[in-house]
Amino acid sequence: MSAISALPFLKPLHFRPPRSSPGRQRRHTLPASEFRCLTPEDAISVFEIEREAFISVSGDCPLHLDEIRHFLNLCPELSLGWFEEGRLVAFIIGSLWDQERLSQDALTLHKPHGTKVHIHVLAVHRTFRQQGKGFILMWRYLQYLCCLPYVRHATLMCEDFLVPFYSKCGFKALGPCEVTVGSLNFIEMNYAVRGHAFMRRNSGC
Repeated sequence: MSAISALPFLKPLHFRPPRSSPGRQRRHTLPASEFRCLTPEDAISVFEIEREAFISVSGDCPLHLDEIRHFLNLCPELSLGWFEEGRLVAFIIGSLWDQERLSQDALTLHKPHGTKVHIHVLAVHRTFRQQGKGFILMWRYLQYLCCLPYVRHATLMCEDFLVPFYSKCGFKALGPCEVTVGSLNFIEMNYAVRGHAFMRRNSGC
Protein backbone atom coordinates (compact mmCIF):
# COMPACT_ATOMS: atom_id res chain seq x y z
CA MET A 1 0.00 0.00 0.00
CA SER A 2 2.90 2.35 0.54
CA ALA A 3 5.44 3.36 -2.03
CA ILE A 4 9.16 3.10 -1.30
CA SER A 5 11.03 6.18 -2.41
CA ALA A 6 14.61 6.09 -3.66
CA LEU A 7 17.37 7.41 -1.44
CA PRO A 8 18.32 11.00 -2.25
CA PHE A 9 21.58 11.61 -4.11
CA LEU A 10 24.33 12.29 -1.57
CA LYS A 11 26.36 15.44 -2.22
CA PRO A 12 30.15 15.32 -1.69
CA LEU A 13 31.32 16.60 1.67
CA HIS A 14 33.02 19.67 0.25
CA PHE A 15 29.82 20.88 -1.42
CA ARG A 16 28.41 24.10 0.01
CA PRO A 17 25.04 25.36 -1.17
CA PRO A 18 25.02 28.95 -2.39
CA ARG A 19 24.09 31.53 0.21
CA SER A 20 20.61 32.92 -0.05
CA SER A 21 20.44 36.54 -1.03
CA PRO A 22 19.02 38.84 1.70
CA GLY A 23 15.90 39.50 -0.32
CA ARG A 24 15.15 35.87 -1.10
CA GLN A 25 12.32 34.38 0.96
CA ARG A 26 12.68 30.90 2.38
CA ARG A 27 10.10 28.41 1.07
CA HIS A 28 7.88 26.64 3.58
CA THR A 29 6.03 23.49 2.54
CA LEU A 30 3.38 21.48 4.35
CA PRO A 31 3.90 17.74 4.94
CA ALA A 32 3.02 15.71 1.85
CA SER A 33 1.01 13.27 3.97
CA GLU A 34 0.03 13.50 7.64
CA PHE A 35 -2.20 11.49 9.97
CA ARG A 36 -3.45 13.19 13.12
CA CYS A 37 -6.43 13.39 15.45
CA LEU A 38 -9.04 15.92 14.41
CA THR A 39 -9.95 19.08 16.33
CA PRO A 40 -13.18 21.11 16.48
CA GLU A 41 -11.55 23.49 13.99
CA ASP A 42 -11.63 20.66 11.42
CA ALA A 43 -15.40 20.19 11.77
CA ILE A 44 -16.47 22.14 8.68
CA SER A 45 -13.98 20.34 6.42
CA VAL A 46 -15.16 17.02 7.87
CA PHE A 47 -18.81 17.84 7.28
CA GLU A 48 -18.23 18.97 3.70
CA ILE A 49 -16.62 15.63 2.83
CA GLU A 50 -19.26 13.64 4.71
CA ARG A 51 -22.19 15.53 3.19
CA GLU A 52 -20.99 14.91 -0.37
CA ALA A 53 -20.22 11.25 0.36
CA PHE A 54 -23.49 10.30 2.05
CA ILE A 55 -26.29 12.62 0.99
CA SER A 56 -25.93 11.63 -2.66
CA VAL A 57 -26.26 7.95 -1.64
CA SER A 58 -28.64 7.78 1.32
CA GLY A 59 -30.03 11.31 1.56
CA ASP A 60 -28.62 11.85 5.06
CA CYS A 61 -25.32 11.97 6.97
CA PRO A 62 -24.24 9.73 9.88
CA LEU A 63 -23.21 12.90 11.74
CA HIS A 64 -24.48 16.44 11.28
CA LEU A 65 -22.23 19.44 11.85
CA ASP A 66 -23.27 19.99 15.47
CA GLU A 67 -22.73 16.28 16.20
CA ILE A 68 -19.28 16.38 14.60
CA ARG A 69 -18.35 19.32 16.83
CA HIS A 70 -19.87 17.47 19.81
CA PHE A 71 -17.64 14.41 19.37
CA LEU A 72 -14.53 16.38 18.42
CA ASN A 73 -14.92 18.34 21.66
CA LEU A 74 -15.63 15.30 23.84
CA CYS A 75 -13.24 12.71 22.41
CA PRO A 76 -10.95 14.07 19.69
CA GLU A 77 -8.45 11.30 20.52
CA LEU A 78 -10.86 8.80 18.95
CA SER A 79 -10.76 10.51 15.57
CA LEU A 80 -8.18 10.34 12.80
CA GLY A 81 -7.73 12.56 9.78
CA TRP A 82 -5.56 12.05 6.71
CA PHE A 83 -4.16 15.31 5.38
CA GLU A 84 -2.38 15.83 2.07
CA GLU A 85 -0.37 19.07 1.99
CA GLY A 86 -2.59 20.43 4.76
CA ARG A 87 -5.88 19.45 3.08
CA LEU A 88 -8.20 16.91 4.72
CA VAL A 89 -8.78 14.03 2.30
CA ALA A 90 -10.23 11.30 4.57
CA PHE A 91 -11.30 10.89 8.19
CA ILE A 92 -12.75 8.61 10.87
CA ILE A 93 -14.74 9.75 13.91
CA GLY A 94 -15.38 7.47 16.87
CA SER A 95 -16.62 7.61 20.47
CA LEU A 96 -16.70 5.21 23.41
CA TRP A 97 -19.57 2.82 24.04
CA ASP A 98 -20.22 0.61 27.08
CA GLN A 99 -22.73 -2.01 25.93
CA GLU A 100 -22.31 -5.36 24.20
CA ARG A 101 -24.27 -4.23 21.14
CA LEU A 102 -25.12 -0.85 19.66
CA SER A 103 -28.43 0.82 20.44
CA GLN A 104 -30.06 4.00 19.18
CA ASP A 105 -28.32 5.97 21.95
CA ALA A 106 -24.93 5.04 20.48
CA LEU A 107 -25.57 7.45 17.61
CA THR A 108 -25.26 10.50 19.87
CA LEU A 109 -23.62 9.46 23.16
CA HIS A 110 -20.01 9.17 24.28
CA LYS A 111 -19.53 6.86 27.29
CA PRO A 112 -16.22 7.93 28.89
CA HIS A 113 -15.82 4.66 30.81
CA GLY A 114 -16.61 2.42 27.86
CA THR A 115 -14.10 -0.03 26.40
CA LYS A 116 -15.61 -0.25 22.92
CA VAL A 117 -14.98 2.37 20.22
CA HIS A 118 -18.06 3.03 18.13
CA ILE A 119 -16.88 4.16 14.69
CA HIS A 120 -19.55 6.59 13.53
CA VAL A 121 -18.22 7.43 10.10
CA LEU A 122 -15.39 6.88 7.65
CA ALA A 123 -15.41 9.11 4.56
CA VAL A 124 -13.00 9.95 1.74
CA HIS A 125 -13.04 13.13 -0.36
CA ARG A 126 -14.52 12.44 -3.79
CA THR A 127 -11.30 13.26 -5.68
CA PHE A 128 -9.36 10.71 -3.63
CA ARG A 129 -11.70 7.71 -3.88
CA GLN A 130 -10.91 4.43 -5.61
CA GLN A 131 -7.28 4.76 -4.42
CA GLY A 132 -7.43 2.47 -1.39
CA LYS A 133 -7.33 5.39 1.04
CA GLY A 134 -10.33 4.19 3.06
CA PHE A 135 -8.66 0.83 3.73
CA ILE A 136 -5.30 2.43 4.61
CA LEU A 137 -6.93 4.94 6.96
CA MET A 138 -8.91 2.22 8.74
CA TRP A 139 -5.76 0.12 9.10
CA ARG A 140 -3.91 3.09 10.63
CA TYR A 141 -6.85 3.80 12.93
CA LEU A 142 -7.03 0.22 14.22
CA GLN A 143 -3.27 0.25 14.81
CA TYR A 144 -3.74 3.45 16.78
CA LEU A 145 -6.54 1.91 18.89
CA CYS A 146 -4.19 -0.92 19.81
CA CYS A 147 -2.07 1.72 21.58
CA LEU A 148 -4.98 2.85 23.80
CA PRO A 149 -4.97 0.53 26.84
CA TYR A 150 -8.64 1.07 27.70
CA VAL A 151 -9.95 0.00 24.27
CA ARG A 152 -10.98 -3.65 23.88
CA HIS A 153 -13.16 -3.60 20.77
CA ALA A 154 -14.09 -1.42 17.81
CA THR A 155 -17.61 -1.64 16.45
CA LEU A 156 -19.59 -0.12 13.61
CA MET A 157 -22.78 -0.54 11.65
CA CYS A 158 -22.93 -0.59 7.88
CA GLU A 159 -25.19 -1.48 5.00
CA ASP A 160 -24.93 -4.93 3.41
CA PHE A 161 -22.85 -3.80 0.44
CA LEU A 162 -20.08 -2.52 2.75
CA VAL A 163 -19.70 -5.77 4.72
CA PRO A 164 -16.97 -7.14 2.38
CA PHE A 165 -14.92 -3.95 2.77
CA TYR A 166 -15.00 -4.02 6.57
CA SER A 167 -14.41 -7.78 6.59
CA LYS A 168 -11.24 -7.12 4.63
CA CYS A 169 -10.26 -4.62 7.37
CA GLY A 170 -10.58 -7.40 9.97
CA PHE A 171 -14.13 -6.84 11.27
CA LYS A 172 -16.49 -9.75 11.96
CA ALA A 173 -20.22 -9.50 11.28
CA LEU A 174 -22.39 -9.86 14.40
CA GLY A 175 -25.70 -9.88 12.54
CA PRO A 176 -28.47 -7.30 12.10
CA CYS A 177 -28.04 -4.11 14.12
CA GLU A 178 -30.78 -2.89 16.45
CA VAL A 179 -30.26 0.64 15.16
CA THR A 180 -32.27 1.89 12.18
CA VAL A 181 -32.13 5.25 10.44
CA GLY A 182 -35.29 5.99 8.49
CA SER A 183 -35.83 3.00 6.21
CA LEU A 184 -32.18 1.90 6.40
CA ASN A 185 -31.15 -1.29 8.17
CA PHE A 186 -27.59 -2.18 9.11
CA ILE A 187 -25.24 -5.02 9.91
CA GLU A 188 -23.26 -4.64 13.13
CA MET A 189 -19.55 -5.51 12.88
CA ASN A 190 -16.87 -5.94 15.54
CA TYR A 191 -13.07 -5.83 15.66
CA ALA A 192 -11.32 -7.38 18.68
CA VAL A 193 -8.63 -4.84 19.55
CA ARG A 194 -7.69 -6.84 22.65
CA GLY A 195 -7.10 -9.86 20.42
CA HIS A 196 -4.40 -7.84 18.65
CA ALA A 197 -2.52 -6.93 21.83
CA PHE A 198 0.69 -8.31 20.33
CA MET A 199 0.62 -5.27 18.02
CA ARG A 200 0.73 -3.03 21.10
CA ARG A 201 3.75 -4.85 22.51
CA ASN A 202 5.66 -4.53 19.26
CA SER A 203 4.70 -0.98 18.34
CA GLY A 204 6.45 0.93 21.10
CA CYS A 205 3.15 2.15 22.57
